[in-house]
Amino acid sequence: MYEEEQRPDHGPLAGFTVGVTAARRADELGVLLQRRGAAVLHAPALRIVPLADDSELLAATKEIIERAPDIVVATTAIGFRGWVEAADGWGLGEDLLARLGGVRIMARGPKVKGAVRAAGLTEEWSPSSESMAEVLDRLLEEGVDGLRIAIQLHGEPLPGFVEALREGGAEVLGVPVYRWMPPEDITPVDRLLDATVARALDAVTFTSAPAAASLLSRAEDRGLLDEVLAALSHDVLSACVGPVTALPLQSRGIDTIQPERFRLGPLVQLLCQELPGRARSLPVAGHRVEIRGHAVLVDGHLKPVPPAGMSLLRALSRRPGWVVARADLLRALPGSGRDEHAVETAMARLRTALGTPKLIQTVVKRGYRLALDPTAETKYADA
Repeated sequence: MYEEEQRPDHGPLAGFTVGVTAARRADELGVLLQRRGAAVLHAPALRIVPLADDSELLAATKEIIERAPDIVVATTAIGFRGWVEAADGWGLGEDLLARLGGVRIMARGPKVKGAVRAAGLTEEWSPSSESMAEVLDRLLEEGVDGLRIAIQLHGEPLPGFVEALREGGAEVLGVPVYRWMPPEDITPVDRLLDATVARALDAVTFTSAPAAASLLSRAEDRGLLDEVLAALSHDVLSACVGPVTALPLQSRGIDTIQPERFRLGPLVQLLCQELPGRARSLPVAGHRVEIRGHAVLVDGHLKPVPPAGMSLLRALSRRPGWVVARADLLRALPGSGRDEHAVETAMARLRTALGTPKLIQTVVKRGYRLALDPTAETKYADA
């Protein structure tokens, strides 16, 4: 009979560590994760550089003013606002808005629609799905042959979008409002890669395809790509805000999870479902023990555990109820040496952290075992 579970005094992500690769809105994502109990490792894989002084954006803006497109596709709210602000800085703001006021505007989603209207303009159409694929389908269904279409870019790749429009006979003009650059300090990215390889992370979040591609590129530069891909394939969950973001990972064979709505809130909620579902839960010595990334739930109560203790607990949980030799446990310890006394020290600290006697039994001259309840022996014997 297990102790009656009480209302948890922790968030659904307590005991898990989540990597954040975002540059923009990283603080917002980090707060959402921390409020739900997660430990957060932030490593912006890219930085976003506004192009207020960039010749490409200025040239595109002048070209649109001089020769109006038939359609303008606005892809992001921050990008559209940045474009208008840059034009104001060049003294071209009024001319740009006057020109855009006479063309068809398609806005990808409600936030973009809000930015368009805040500029005093009105969109012709916006997809309910917030999907660029739906925008493309609509354009191709209406027919684009002979049309001039301007697309406000935001550093995100648009796989097949521009090519499909051109194949349909359209002239396409890109409006690059921002540019992705490598981070000025690469140290946090290297720290996140090392944590991924060491399985010290439970999940990594991605909010842009360039960030995902940049992280993998850095791993390749360091000779860690195979190890990172192995970790993301089996042990560290890749959580992407949407399908475009997931493409660089999926092209490497990495399975990802994505929320139905491409927003930070739904992304965090998805992690709140997925990570606890991946944690191993065992009936041990009359208690329910759930093993998370850097902590353990004992009857629903959170018990932070040192890294060495977590390594021992995972090694014991692979064959719950079975004796694991000290030599095997020594190999499981981070940076393990040859002195089995290190196992005894780490085990003592683990038992103290768990705070519940008899979860781990010492088997004299043999090793240690998780005290799996007898009724569960058959179920877990071959785990």
